[in-house]
Amino acid sequence: MTDTTATGETEATGETGETGKTEGPGAKTTGGPAAAPAWLGTVGLSVVIPAHEDAHRIGAALDAFRAHLDARFGSGPGDWELVVVDDASTDATAALVEAAAADEPRIRLIRSEEHRGRGAALRAGVLASAGERVLLADAGLGTPPAELDRLEQALGAENREGHGNQDSHGNHGNQDSNGNHGNQDSNGNHEDPAPAAVLGRTGNRLVRALGIPGIPGFRVGTCGFALFDGDRARAAFGASVLDGPAVDAEVLRWVRRQGWQVAEVPVRRTAAAPTAATTATGDRRRALKELFRLNSGGLAVAAVFIALSVYVFHGLWADLDGRYLKDALQDQNQWEWFVGVATDNITHLRNPLFTLAQGMPDGVNLMANATMLGLTVPLIPVTLLFGETVTFALVLTLGMAASAWTWYWLIRRRLVRSRWAAAAGGALAAFAPPMVSHANGHPNFVVLFMLPLIIDRALRLCEGRKVVRDGVLLGLFATYQIFLGEEPLLIAALGMMIFSLAYLLVDRERALAAARPLGLGLVIAAAVCVPLLVFPLHWQFFGPQSYHSVLHGDNAGNSPRALVEYAARSLFGDAETAGRLSLNTTEQNAFYGWPLLALGVAVCVWMWRRRVVRALAITGAVALALSLGPWVPVPRTDVVLPGPWRLMVKLPLFESVIEGRVAMVCAPVLGVLLALALDRIVRMRTRELRTLGLLAVAAALVPVLPLPLAVRERAPVPAFITSGAWKGYVKDGEALVPVPLPDPGQADALHWQVEADFGFRLAGGYFNGPWGPDRIGIYGATPRHLSNLLRDVRYGQQPPEITPQWREQARRDLEFWKAGAVVLPFQDREAELRDMISELLGRQPEKVADVWVWRVGPGQV
Repeated sequence: MTDTTATGETEATGETGETGKTEGPGAKTTGGPAAAPAWLGTVGLSVVIPAHEDAHRIGAALDAFRAHLDARFGSGPGDWELVVVDDASTDATAALVEAAAADEPRIRLIRSEEHRGRGAALRAGVLASAGERVLLADAGLGTPPAELDRLEQALGAENREGHGNQDSHGNHGNQDSNGNHGNQDSNGNHEDPAPAAVLGRTGNRLVRALGIPGIPGFRVGTCGFALFDGDRARAAFGASVLDGPAVDAEVLRWVRRQGWQVAEVPVRRTAAAPTAATTATGDRRRALKELFRLNSGGLAVAAVFIALSVYVFHGLWADLDGRYLKDALQDQNQWEWFVGVATDNITHLRNPLFTLAQGMPDGVNLMANATMLGLTVPLIPVTLLFGETVTFALVLTLGMAASAWTWYWLIRRRLVRSRWAAAAGGALAAFAPPMVSHANGHPNFVVLFMLPLIIDRALRLCEGRKVVRDGVLLGLFATYQIFLGEEPLLIAALGMMIFSLAYLLVDRERALAAARPLGLGLVIAAAVCVPLLVFPLHWQFFGPQSYHSVLHGDNAGNSPRALVEYAARSLFGDAETAGRLSLNTTEQNAFYGWPLLALGVAVCVWMWRRRVVRALAITGAVALALSLGPWVPVPRTDVVLPGPWRLMVKLPLFESVIEGRVAMVCAPVLGVLLALALDRIVRMRTRELRTLGLLAVAAALVPVLPLPLAVRERAPVPAFITSGAWKGYVKDGEALVPVPLPDPGQADALHWQVEADFGFRLAGGYFNGPWGPDRIGIYGATPRHLSNLLRDVRYGQQPPEITPQWREQARRDLEFWKAGAVVLPFQDREAELRDMISELLGRQPEKVADVWVWRVGPGQV
């Protein structure tokens, strides 16, 4: 099918995907239906009836329609016509129609030399029609002709006044002097108040069950009785390529992608049996095959995205047991622990929002951490069968691919014709340098497949069609996203708010018109969200181990240079440069490279006349400015300027946001601009211009192509843990104290706990929790004197003189942690640590397998 755009810049396609030529009235076809002689002038209504082996009923159908049409529209030559397409019947169908046509010149017969199917027959009949409106019916009178009146009322008289007309260039005639179309909606779609088609609500729900996109409320056989605007029917069927029963799905999806409305009204069914096209088992199988063909392009795009994601993570998949993402710091350990603790809590019927597994004795507020319960809970069977690392790798791989696909879906549905232009935009949105950086260990910033769905539902609200339904779905989508990642949703909401304000600047009238249904829909969405989220969010902000704000330091914003440099895992990237300009390897939140930013600017200049481009340009510029943080250092100088983030740094919720992450809004912005540019480039008529445009795009994209994530050998779990020997030293309710204690800098002990199936608790840990009387959020457990001492000596400091005060402090800290055993694995500076701990505890350790153990339970210290 010919690719189309929903931006209002729709060209007249009117072409078949096979020949690229429109077949209108009077045209002849080769190997298909032969069109009738040219019909002079237009008629008010064309009724198109496909027929195959229908001699037993075609006569009754013609009599019924002729009687109704004469009574309803009159008997003049320009009032109506009946176009019957005989699909190579071997019975007397054609002869009966010819006999009727001899008596009534408004009946026309089109004959096919070979049986091709209902879709081919409908296409031939519609393209041969001359009506201002076109009714599709069936030879079996499954719906009585009198039901046409219902469809006429829904289509509306204003829909007959030529708003489908096109100029000599194939553009619709309501284009203003700025190259915008006066009937675009708030997101740039071509919209009309009257529907382009009205469907009789009958038939089964096969297509809906198969999830055909972009066709709300659509069923197989619906076009068995459907009324179309004539020009739009001919454009839609001219763009179709399917010959069988699934042509309905193809045509209605094409109509929907133009931004044209499709209405449904209930109609009566007669007692007669449905047509063979909707009941035959063979046709059902053919319909399924055609539906698969109709969506095969989307499946191919999905396969490409999955392959790209596997390429990025193939180093991890090569050895899930022995490899660890090199640049993940301790985030892989943490997130696998999140997977494991969710599984442990649910399978033991414990509260999934809290655990005492680490951070003894206070525990961890899991709702206040990036546990992604929306995935870790549904994937519990995978975790139980294959382990936490498999779930971690699966979430990253499929989540990144799914995010790319939903961005592709949104872009193609609303903005571009070309499937592969939309695919390129979706790939950039999901595999941009910041996303690849976060893929090292932040699944909540990689698994973003819900965000395009949320954006699409908000845009549907702007259209104001089904506000209640769309508001409810928006509320459900937002609720689910809360359990995937709250900070990405907050940043996305900020980006959407900036885009809305930008659109208000570029098209005030349309933005204000969209404000009312959008506002009502948001109220409905909130009414859905609040009851579902009131308990988990109350637990997050006011429950045990809750906190407010998180300390990120003063350098969480992006350096201006970070906007134009390359990330460590980009093809042209330099790890040393990227490291100097970012918080760490998982927080390279910009790094789009100057060629890609230059391409974005060039596209904005080139397509500035389009409102959506202007709004995107403003959104991207504001997001980049905000990402610089509250204070912006001027490169190569000592000058520091105030940044716009200063206005938001103290706002609730935003006080916990790492401001550099706001630059991630630019990934989908650049993806959309890329798709728009490619969509126009591939349609340029001059080969030289097409080549030049594609080379410019390649020059911008090649430097930021993602490299596979680096991996290293994973630190082995001590045999003391894997053998179960720890069970003799740590009782229920006691904590194991690793040396050093797990913290954001070293959290291998979390992996020990995962391998031990959460059989013991841990002192210390790596999570977000409160610190101090003000409950400021920090990473890790609140430090104790002993935990600081063990860490300092492990990483190079000389042990202090052990005094009675140090021994008393060690005793107090171990009692606070409810420690059962102190465990020192073999490691660097092992001798210094062993001697110091022995002095603190007043006794020598026991060597068990590959660790030193001090029993420190009640009565032992």
